Amino acid sequence: MNIFDEYLGKIKKILLDLSKEGKIILPDDLDGINTEIPPSKFNCDISSNAAMFLSKINKRSPLDIAAEISKSIKENDKLIDKITTVKPGFINIKFNPIFWTNFTETILKNSKTFGINEKEKKRNYLIEFVSANPTGPLHVGHCRGAILGDVIANVLKFNNHKVTKEYYVNDYGNQIINFTKSVYFRIREIKFNEPFPIENKDLYPGDYVIEFAKNIIKLKTETDFKNFENISESLSDLSVKEALKLIKDNLNSLGIIHDNFISEKKLVENKEVEKVIEFLKKNSFVYKGKIKAPANEENDEWVEREQLLFKSTDFGDDKDRALQKSDGSWTYFASDIAYHKNKLDRKFDFLINILGADHAGYIKRISSSVEALSNSKEKIVCKVSQLVKLIKNNKPFKMSKRKGDYITVDDLIDEVGKDATRFIMLNRSSDVELDFDFDNVIEKSKDNPLYYVQYAYARISSVFRHLDKDIDSEIDINNFNFEYSQDEINILKKLSEWPKCIESSSQKFEPHRIPVYLYELASLFHSYWNLGKDNLDKRFINEHKEISNDKLVFLKTISNVIKSGMNIVGVSTPKKM
Repeated sequence: MNIFDEYLGKIKKILLDLSKEGKIILPDDLDGINTEIPPSKFNCDISSNAAMFLSKINKRSPLDIAAEISKSIKENDKLIDKITTVKPGFINIKFNPIFWTNFTETILKNSKTFGINEKEKKRNYLIEFVSANPTGPLHVGHCRGAILGDVIANVLKFNNHKVTKEYYVNDYGNQIINFTKSVYFRIREIKFNEPFPIENKDLYPGDYVIEFAKNIIKLKTETDFKNFENISESLSDLSVKEALKLIKDNLNSLGIIHDNFISEKKLVENKEVEKVIEFLKKNSFVYKGKIKAPANEENDEWVEREQLLFKSTDFGDDKDRALQKSDGSWTYFASDIAYHKNKLDRKFDFLINILGADHAGYIKRISSSVEALSNSKEKIVCKVSQLVKLIKNNKPFKMSKRKGDYITVDDLIDEVGKDATRFIMLNRSSDVELDFDFDNVIEKSKDNPLYYVQYAYARISSVFRHLDKDIDSEIDINNFNFEYSQDEINILKKLSEWPKCIESSSQKFEPHRIPVYLYELASLFHSYWNLGKDNLDKRFINEHKEISNDKLVFLKTISNVIKSGMNIVGVSTPKKM
């Protein structure tokens, strides 16, 4: 039940009736009219901009139109207590308490679907996220983007969209050659006591490479590992396989499982790059030309040469982009275009790319290529996951670096756990930097949003336990006619916002709205719970150690939404804390 959509529909019907009566003039469509959550300073439940939207076409003041619309709304709805108009022309609606009784009963009867937008057209999404080079474990920089992509997928699935989660494996190019050499030298170190060439800055020095080397030695017992060139291909495949196994373990520890892993190397071997270049040539999106030095290059060191270029400036990019290197091999961008052609050929409605902060500048060129390939600007959405700053004792915090030159996902989870990692990483919009404060994460107080939400659920569970009931069990709502107090209505009003939270999170791909909403709901609940310390009537368990059915219904509606939201975020709802 989305009360905002419901009343938007009612208001539009009233407007159509007023139009037929010749009392107002309507434009061709009413898409600009909305019903929203009013500011807390107004004592009302829903606010609409209908009068302001219609003011210009009717050549009347918004307040004048608002008065006319308000009169018709009140006459047609007995569940409305009062309607007020405020400058510049908002229509503010306050419901009778019985409205909230009916609301509670409805959402409890439809607990599995509450929040889902049934009217929204269902789409088929491909979300590509993480896609870190398969050269070692995931680090904290990957962690936030991984959680962002996973929870976007969860929100869309909750809203009944079809979602595929994909990881693009960059297993082709110089970084893989260097990584394979690193494994090779570690194997030589183990088998022949040769020192690892630590001075070579192109190599990967992390201890995890030693583990990869040991595993490969066990698999290739007959191999002498004396000549790199003779075994480079097979060793590369084995090294990438080891890295991917570790990466999948890292992702699994975060509660993330991808549906597909797509290999860049296979795209190249299957000539998909050549095929997409031919496609772009036929459509006049490729030419041979020269490009000027990048802003971070010294002009006297840059050699201009003729090379194959993609006309990304035709689509708003600041310059055309190279498709081939000087040795004739394909650039990463060329492979990426082939990969996105592969995505488009699989007939998804939308492509969502989750990019790290260091790839923000890549958005325009890849969006340009998708537009060229699909003739659509709307086909791809790129979301940037900004940097994470780890803080402990009010100072930047550096954990063990034994696995390489960065802090790993496993290090972070070992320190604070999966739930805290997921919830806190998602607690701010992905386009701003995030301070991950370890002191707050482990604190059992309002300053720790995860604890505060989980504690609300645990408190509700304790009431059910008192009745020897499980919080997940069904409760009787027959003959339910209890009239709620204003304190309780305030919480029910917050519950009524849940469908709007899901709608915004789904349509804007902004899942941080969910933990923010859950924290606000938990805050209202804890404030209400604490009223019972001084007021016996506000206690859920009365002096006779009994619980009224209306209080159980109230608690059940709150717990259902908390659990639903926490499931989307991918964290637990403990029944005891």
